[in-house]
Amino acid sequence: MEQNLEIQKIDGKSMDIEAAEKEKLKAVFPECFAEGKLNIDKLLSLCGEYIDNDFEKYKFEWKGKSECYRIAGKRSTGTLRPCPEESVDFDKTNNLYIEGDNLEVLKLL
Repeated sequence: MEQNLEIQKIDGKSMDIEAAEKEKLKAVFPECFAEGKLNIDKLLSLCGEYIDNDFEKYKFEWKGKSECYRIAGKRSTGTLRPCPEESVDFDKTNNLYIEGDNLEVLKLL
C-alpha cells in the first residue's frame, strides 16, 4: 500500500494578525479601501460614527503608546520550547514556567 505524504513547509512565523484583520474588513467594507489603505473616516461614517474632536475626554496615554501597538501587531519568529532538564518533575506536573520578553511570549501564546 503506497502512501502519498505531502510535506507542508511553514515559514516559522506567527500569524499576521494585521493582514488577517485587514482582509476581513476588505471583505465587508471594500469601499473603505483605496490603494490598499484603510480610510478610517469612511469606515466610521458607514457605521454611523463620526470623529469627534472633543479633546476634553479622559484618555490613557503615554509616550510611545502608538509604537507599542505597532510592535504588538508585528509577526513573531520566536518558538516556545520546554527545558525538561531545568524543570522539576517535568513529566508529572502540568505547570510551565516561561522565560522571555513579555510581549514576545504573549504573542506566541
